[in-house]
Amino acid sequence: MADDKTTHFGYKTVETQDKVKMVAGVFHSVAAKYDLMNDLMSGGVHRLWKRFTIELSGVRSGNAVLDIAGGTGDLAAKFSRLVGPTGRVVLADINDSMLTVGREKLTNKGIVGNIEYVQANAECLPFPDNSFDCITIAFGLRNVTDKDAALRSMNRVLKPGGRLLVLEFSKPVNPVIGKLYDRYSFDILPKMGQLVANDEESYRYLAESIRMHPDQETLKGMMADAGFVDVRYHNMTAGVVAVHRGVKP
Repeated sequence: MADDKTTHFGYKTVETQDKVKMVAGVFHSVAAKYDLMNDLMSGGVHRLWKRFTIELSGVRSGNAVLDIAGGTGDLAAKFSRLVGPTGRVVLADINDSMLTVGREKLTNKGIVGNIEYVQANAECLPFPDNSFDCITIAFGLRNVTDKDAALRSMNRVLKPGGRLLVLEFSKPVNPVIGKLYDRYSFDILPKMGQLVANDEESYRYLAESIRMHPDQETLKGMMADAGFVDVRYHNMTAGVVAVHRGVKP
């Protein structure tokens, strides 16, 4: 079991202070092939998961949106269009390699003007209280060392009535699908990572980090403990992925 001085990096127990740089190493390695691997790993279904998350967000013209662990900018690009010229989107990521890929991708698509890029740690967000109408974090919370601190930080920078959406891998609700998913994750995914990204270990960590992430009900409770109300979740692809939504009172 991990204590205050240690934490989990996949199935390994590591010093808490070391996890950030270990996770950084993973994403420095995979940044260049991140979008391609997402499409290959999910068969493109990740785009539907993200679309549903955006629909749940309720974001509209003039809103301020923070996309944490925004990576290569899939959600930020959509939010930029939704909030329009009077709105604001901040794409934040702790990893500068991912942030660089995201900035280049969105700039090349002509998505500029209402979007900015910030290198930030989710556990201590560098924004004033009550700054955003909506915060999203997609496939990023499981990599955060202190998830409770991150959720409290998100609550702090949301405006009253603001919404948090956490899109993350979760626990399959069907045992048969769960077994198939395990086999895919540990037998096929690392080999795909080696073949496409020349990095088997990073994708083995991905599979392990998913198994160490809190299940649906546990994460729901963590969000409530962090101060969110009306917390609920929606399972997608039989619970392989879930999106949790909470409101700041």
